[in-house]
Amino acid sequence: MKSTILALLLTFSSLTVIYAQNNAATDKEAYTKMITDRAAKIVANLGINEAKKTEKVTEIVRDQYSDLNDIHAARDGRVKEIKEKNKDNKVERDSALAKDARTVEASLNKLHKKYISKLSAQLTNEQVELVKNGMTYNVLPITYKAYQEEILTLTEDQKKQILIWLTEAREHAMDAESSDKKHAWFGKYKGRINNYLSAAGYDLKKEGAEWEKRRKAKSEAN
Repeated sequence: MKSTILALLLTFSSLTVIYAQNNAATDKEAYTKMITDRAAKIVANLGINEAKKTEKVTEIVRDQYSDLNDIHAARDGRVKEIKEKNKDNKVERDSALAKDARTVEASLNKLHKKYISKLSAQLTNEQVELVKNGMTYNVLPITYKAYQEEILTLTEDQKKQILIWLTEAREHAMDAESSDKKHAWFGKYKGRINNYLSAAGYDLKKEGAEWEKRRKAKSEAN
């Protein structure tokens, strides 16, 4: 009887392991398909006419998503461990989290540079820009255009500064692990831009209201 129970327990344990492994394999396959499809959509807008190059660039973008996910997943595991280990010591916990955040930032910066280098070896500067915008939902060109449409009296220097900050935001957003966090980077820099414009004398509330009037008038005219 005991041997029968032991055999059943061993069988159940083995099946549990196999089930977990199969689930992990299925999850990985689904994730790989998702990031491959995402990469393919971005590359489809680059105007590449060579099938082999299209495939190569798609692989580069896909692998970047995968590598970013590995960094963020490993970070999440360490953060959880740090919080559990130091749940009664806030100072030690915060210090360890800050140290880990610096490590993650260094890893992301290193990966980012390698990624841009790989893209640049295959694409023109204009195409690399399209990849960057594709990875960040085109927030940069949309926002830059919106600022110019909202404030018609922006100087060339002000436009240049806005573009510099939006570009910096995009570089960070490219490495973020979710849509919310990508948009959060732009939100952070838009706050900086708005402060800059306010300091230059612009009433952003008034500019926004006037822009809305122009858009409404244009819509009614059409």
